[in-house]
Amino acid sequence: MCGIVAYIGPREAYPILMKGLRRLEYRGYDSAGLCLLNSDLKVFKCKGKVSDLEDHVKDSDISGNIGMAHTRWATHGEPNQINAHPHFSQNKSLAIIHNGIIENYAALRSELMNRGYAFTSDTDTEVLIHLIEDIKINEKVSLQEAVRIALNQVIGAYAIVVISKSSPDKIIAARKGSPLVVGIGKNEFFVASDATPIIEYTDNVVFLNDEEIAIIRRNDELKILTVKNQEKTPYIQKLELSLSAIEKGGYDHFMLKEIFEQPRSIHDSMRGRLHLEQGLVTLGGIRDYEQKLLNAKRIIITACGTSWHAGLVGEYLIEDLARIPVEVEYSSEFRYRNPIITEEDVVIAISQSGETADTLAAIELAKGKGATVLGICNVVGSSIARATHAGVFTHAGPEIGVASTKAFTAQVAVLTLLALLLAQKKGTLPTSHFRRLLVELSTIPDKVEQTLKLNDKVKEIADIYMNATNALYLGRGYNFPVALEGALKLKEISYIHAEGYPAAEMKHGPIALIDEQMPVCVIATRRGTYEKVISNIQEVKARKGKIIAIINEGDETVKNLADHSIEIPETEEILVPLIATIPLQLLSYHIAVMRNCNVDQPRNLAKSVTVE
Repeated sequence: MCGIVAYIGPREAYPILMKGLRRLEYRGYDSAGLCLLNSDLKVFKCKGKVSDLEDHVKDSDISGNIGMAHTRWATHGEPNQINAHPHFSQNKSLAIIHNGIIENYAALRSELMNRGYAFTSDTDTEVLIHLIEDIKINEKVSLQEAVRIALNQVIGAYAIVVISKSSPDKIIAARKGSPLVVGIGKNEFFVASDATPIIEYTDNVVFLNDEEIAIIRRNDELKILTVKNQEKTPYIQKLELSLSAIEKGGYDHFMLKEIFEQPRSIHDSMRGRLHLEQGLVTLGGIRDYEQKLLNAKRIIITACGTSWHAGLVGEYLIEDLARIPVEVEYSSEFRYRNPIITEEDVVIAISQSGETADTLAAIELAKGKGATVLGICNVVGSSIARATHAGVFTHAGPEIGVASTKAFTAQVAVLTLLALLLAQKKGTLPTSHFRRLLVELSTIPDKVEQTLKLNDKVKEIADIYMNATNALYLGRGYNFPVALEGALKLKEISYIHAEGYPAAEMKHGPIALIDEQMPVCVIATRRGTYEKVISNIQEVKARKGKIIAIINEGDETVKNLADHSIEIPETEEILVPLIATIPLQLLSYHIAVMRNCNVDQPRNLAKSVTVE
């Protein structure tokens, strides 16, 4: 959600900024802009894509070796050229780009208007740059001091970069609640909202912490201060990221690449953690908190979107295998409904990016009430990884497509390992059953590989239903969260209205929607409530609905009932979500492509949701 990239050094800034913006397109945005400093501050911005910005600056002077650029996902004010970033201060001596939301912007704006400041945009960001200018002029302080004082007056989240016409060898960057990373090269620096624009130039980075300000000077060492004016020693880390991992690798879309990466990403999420020969599971990141988990009166899983669906699978897994009560909460609701949380609770926060604003707020709420908070996320150095007491990285690799695919299955794989670990420690599973599950879990990457070979068949089904206006997804037990996730994928990237339901609940309302135009996707694998699901399929057929069934290989019963069947390898009931979700991802992908939708950057969506 919104993207930041900035550069200072000996090279021309424009090519680096534009390449950085293209790397950040996956985050979701509706306008783009850049600022270059070359004796004067020059700002170019427009509504639309990065390619529109490139067209916009043609025939303009784009020289300069200091600059910053931004992709905006609209919050305050509609998507247009005026509201796009960067924003000037009133005397145009300062410029700013900003991710996040300044919550008290209205009060600050009113005060600044009383002081004679005029606003050209509807954004909260313009308020901040006017405030910085006002402090700099009236208190006669340096740029970094003006930024520091201003940030003590704002309430909300921010990742900002500020450039001054009068300081041509300096960039100021700061963050609170929105990620920002500084890349350190040879006599040059890079700033970005994540590491993807930086990896091409350096693998030495500093992840800024909340309320930290980076003072970046040409040909000098990086300096970090807090908003309380305490100096910090920069902690330089090596990036564990390759350039090839953030490129399409011959696939038409990142989403398709990431769907096909799942045999590897699931394997990587279990590597070094699943030990078949010893018959055990280890999760080193939470080793010090195992006893806390085992003694927990309750586990609360909090997440948003796809991660929430993974959390639902986690609830089934932990309660089924380890017999510990689990509640799954939407982070955005959890943080505002005054939940009952005690010191005996363990809260597990799940997020692909590790930057989800609502989940971060839920973490702080839980910590404030004394709960132990563990994280499951994909990005090393992310805010959630640092805010939680401990946690487990999914190691899925960079996920660029906005619609999450491999992150979901990696999260489910980690939750499966966690449930098995707890079950083994608590003795809630017979040893023979535990070992059987371990062996079967180790085969899942190969079975996902087999399932991906159904791509052409799924594409044929997609061609039939590409013009559907509504779809229903049904599952029971472990497959209910899979139905929810399948429906979400279709909504996200094809813009077809879809709903996921527990199959038995269909007759309590959604059955009224079913007619001969309605495709109904049913996860009908043999394990669990198989006979009940067959009854639900017959209820749909009686209303002339079109059945797309996810079944096990060789299942003739459901195959004869369904209009279309997709046969996946058989596995243990608890592991079905890791396989059954694959054809639903492919179905959504192919339908979206056939409808000419922007698969990797669906409208109105953002990859990393860093605002409420």
